[in-house]
Amino acid sequence: MNRSDKRILTSHVGSLPRSAHLLSLLNDLELGRTVNRSALQAVVRGELRTVIREQAAAGIDVAGDGELPRIGFSMYVKDRLSGFGGTAHRGNVTDFAKFPGYAALMARRTSKAATESASFVATPECVGRVTYDPAFTQLSEELNLFDEALAAEPDARSRISETFVTAASPGIISTTLLRSATNPDYRTDEAYVLALAEEMKKEYEGVVGRGHVLQLDAPDLALERQIMFVDRPLSEFLRRVELHVEAINRAIRDIPRDRVRLHMCWGNWDGPHCDDVDLEPLLPILYQARVGGLSLACANPRHAHEVELFRRYPLPLDMVLLPGVIDVTTNIVEHPQVVANRILAFVDVIGDRERVIANTDCGFSTFAGYTMVADDVVWAKLRSLSEGARLASRALWGATPTLERRL
Repeated sequence: MNRSDKRILTSHVGSLPRSAHLLSLLNDLELGRTVNRSALQAVVRGELRTVIREQAAAGIDVAGDGELPRIGFSMYVKDRLSGFGGTAHRGNVTDFAKFPGYAALMARRTSKAATESASFVATPECVGRVTYDPAFTQLSEELNLFDEALAAEPDARSRISETFVTAASPGIISTTLLRSATNPDYRTDEAYVLALAEEMKKEYEGVVGRGHVLQLDAPDLALERQIMFVDRPLSEFLRRVELHVEAINRAIRDIPRDRVRLHMCWGNWDGPHCDDVDLEPLLPILYQARVGGLSLACANPRHAHEVELFRRYPLPLDMVLLPGVIDVTTNIVEHPQVVANRILAFVDVIGDRERVIANTDCGFSTFAGYTMVADDVVWAKLRSLSEGARLASRALWGATPTLERRL
């Protein structure tokens, strides 16, 4: 995993804009309609070339495939693992109960999206033993398409220093694709989570084996406090977080830690977030993860103040921090100086410029068709991220920071 040795590097969390055509194909596929697989691959390959060029043009150093072939950052695993069926009855965040006006607003916004995106299709639950596809069909297809698109864009590829591919963590799978109470193979959630770790280990190693940094997406490490554990003691939730980190460590035990980064957030929606768990009790547990990088949502105005926690809880020396300095739930394009100020604040508390990589809070379309930021604004935000990183770099490496370009 690259470090910011000569300047502040930039990255993002994963999902990027998909075209209406690709969304339509993914929707048909999710609803069980006949889709020509070769035609779908051709569309994905073309759009991958576009997002690779866009990332390079925006100045992103550590680039990804945008999760373009997937229906969602976590839901995709139901098509790579056996053992799922029926419908999971998962709760919802407390924002909707506490703020009925907000709930009504969201209902109006999502009614149209629900007719256009398969991400609103019911989520299955785990009803039997989970087994990863022994042929690695979809994983191989996704990685092949990414590699082909990178090879087809040599100029853009030369400006990208490193690549990453996301994968759902065992914990977020277990709290999204819930274990059925009648599942004969897993009598407890612990057994289910650890079984997922052993099966997803195959995917994680497949990603790293192709030369990409693995990003494990684990919003469960914070989000579930206000869904599954909302009426339960904090200590009980923290024990579950420890279990999920243990599952991560088991799953990546044969991967060098500097090839893995872990993303944690409080859920990707533009709501009040009043019941979010504080970062403070989570940090010591997150530090137990055998990963080389920790990605956190820090531009979120509910959590931006928590930058100071890193003075009391120093980042382990073998970890890089990828703080979010761009909010992905608003169409306001952050001024580059705001971005630079946020980066400099994290360098100050970490005390090491080399171990800070400027990042986004989360993905821009964590579920296909569920978007809060317009496509063209996404790229403007990433350009501002890179410009802010350049300003911070000038300040940190001795030059006087000046604004070259107004976005």
